[in-house]
Amino acid sequence: MTIRFAHTKQHFLPTSLRAFIIASGFWALSLSLTVLSGSVAAVLGCVVACALIDSSLHRSPLRYLQTYSLLAAFFAIALLGVLIAAALVDSSMLANMLSPMTAFNSSEFVAWLSLSFAITSSLRVLAHRTSYGAVIEIVFVAAAFIVTLAAHRNGMIHRPFFIGDFALIRGIDPASILMAFGCGAVLALAALLMMENNQKRLPYHFVVLGLLCFSLVGYIRLFGLPTPNLTNDLGLTGQEQANGSRQQENPFRDGENTAEDKEAPVAVVVFRDDYEPLNGSYYFRESAYSQFNGVMLDYTSRNDMDRDLIEQFTSTEVEAAVLPEAEDQLVPVRTSIGMLVPHRNPFGLVSPVGYENVANPNNLRFKRTYDAYSLAPEYDFEYLLGRELGREEWSTEVWEEYLTLPDDPRYQELAESLIANLRPEYADDPFAKAWAIKSYLDENGIYSLKNEHAYEVDPAASFLFGDLTGYCMHFAFAATYMYRSLGIPARVGIGYSVPASNRAGGSALLVQAVHGHAWPEIYFKDIGWVIVDPAPQQTLVDMTTDPQNELQQLLGDMLRDDASFEDFMSAQQSSAFSFQGLLNALYAIVLGAIILGYAIKGYRLLAPAIGSPEQQHKLSYRAALDRLSAVGITRHYAESREDFADRLTASVPSLSSMTNAHLAAALSTPQANPPQTDWWSKQRASINDEIAANTKAWKRTLAFLNPFSWLFSR
Repeated sequence: MTIRFAHTKQHFLPTSLRAFIIASGFWALSLSLTVLSGSVAAVLGCVVACALIDSSLHRSPLRYLQTYSLLAAFFAIALLGVLIAAALVDSSMLANMLSPMTAFNSSEFVAWLSLSFAITSSLRVLAHRTSYGAVIEIVFVAAAFIVTLAAHRNGMIHRPFFIGDFALIRGIDPASILMAFGCGAVLALAALLMMENNQKRLPYHFVVLGLLCFSLVGYIRLFGLPTPNLTNDLGLTGQEQANGSRQQENPFRDGENTAEDKEAPVAVVVFRDDYEPLNGSYYFRESAYSQFNGVMLDYTSRNDMDRDLIEQFTSTEVEAAVLPEAEDQLVPVRTSIGMLVPHRNPFGLVSPVGYENVANPNNLRFKRTYDAYSLAPEYDFEYLLGRELGREEWSTEVWEEYLTLPDDPRYQELAESLIANLRPEYADDPFAKAWAIKSYLDENGIYSLKNEHAYEVDPAASFLFGDLTGYCMHFAFAATYMYRSLGIPARVGIGYSVPASNRAGGSALLVQAVHGHAWPEIYFKDIGWVIVDPAPQQTLVDMTTDPQNELQQLLGDMLRDDASFEDFMSAQQSSAFSFQGLLNALYAIVLGAIILGYAIKGYRLLAPAIGSPEQQHKLSYRAALDRLSAVGITRHYAESREDFADRLTASVPSLSSMTNAHLAAALSTPQANPPQTDWWSKQRASINDEIAANTKAWKRTLAFLNPFSWLFSR
């Protein structure tokens, strides 16, 4: 009876722990796929399967069934559960008897109960009967956590939504919760990996892996959070350009980013002055293509072109060399910009005239923060009618550069055909001509991220005189070339265009990768560069993004200043627990447990040197057992102390005499010459030497570092 109880006790911990870990994987996987009833059923089915298979596979009739037969039976259970679940929601009887929601919850419960039971049972059977079964379990748990947390990659800090929503409404950075999930996943996987081998060292491995998880937290604190590695089709993100040197990549290539990449947040803008755009979108200019390089428009290499652009970041302040004119039609707007990913150049609202470096209020979240000062237009488009073109100080060479286009007469032929029907009073008006070209592209162009024009000699011509299917870069280049063919100085601006509705009445505006945009600009005399951007009415891809109001507010409050963010945090957490406080408490508990473990370990090893002679037998014997357990040598269940010493006679012969002396003293057996303190000291030294001689150096090192090795002494 004692042996059976000991055997049961020995296997209860690993079985329970394994069930807990696999159930955690099912719980994490189910959170984004089902409702609460489904998640509960997933955990319940997993626990039942672990208990059933681990306890009866070798003692019940199941042991006579072949592995494939068992797997087929579990598949049948899963299929039956799914069919029953479908019947529950397809039938109106349960919905009429209770409610439609009850029927749905019951369906989810049955489906997830059967699926988790069948999958867990299959995993456990394979783990018991095959050499690769334990690996499959590890892969399953890893996949469950990866699928659940994959939405958080590439800077999508508000996903998955069940985590993001929970965090954001409480003013918590979701990264804190994700790091806790990640640490838990690491520990779970490591436990599964080690569980099939040495059970006795499992707590030690947990401690080491826990320390690794905390080192990850330290790394994040020092080097920041991971950010999306966006290629960015428009060349906006990436490494900063040294000394203003830039090299254009092919701006017409098909996008390399996935749909999820394009939704990644790249920056947040906080408006210090209120401003509403004229055309329903906020344009943030980063750079421009203005000089024709023989193939297409590129960044200019001339110092007398694009002097309104600011091409480098600054540690102090920097201003544009040329400012917009028509000051009575412009309003100054200051914005604070926090970049969530590195950018090649700074960007600002419409026409930025200066940048100022500001202190970064959150180095973990923002790669760079600065204030942008802009002069934003308040005029309507009628104000542009009758305006002249160009700037008086432009040289002839600059004029020619802003009018140069590919040697293809079709651009001018099409442009002239489009303005042929203008009313006589607008026949010579530059803005009216440009608007006619824009209207043509609006009505006939088709927006698509996939096209066949990217690697043509002239992608804009392939687009314009082909199927008119392309994305913003094709429209911008085609419009700019047609503007230039009519003698209108134009360039292609690049940056971001964000719908004004995304601002949702607040002062913060979230910029996502999907908002990357290119547009044509025309230079009007006494005004400056004006955006005349085609907006195709036909589209083959949905480029809209769902509002992220909580994320937008959280990042905006982070960017404003520390006090504002702390106010936001306090307001959100006033009626809810502080998750960060919970994490800090967890860190403190773990650190305290480690310190306490080392303290107890040190005391038990040093106790014989400071203990009384009467206690030497107990303290010295315990210290010897601690030395042995630290290197993985412990007494088996139901093994006597004498048998334990006999088993180690070859490697630790001194243990036998110490064991006999200890038992004699502990049991008050009369001894002719009871050992004195020096004898116990010499015995401890002998045992230490014997352990060192028969144990590898790395094991001794781990034994020294392990703060909880004394827990296994028996």
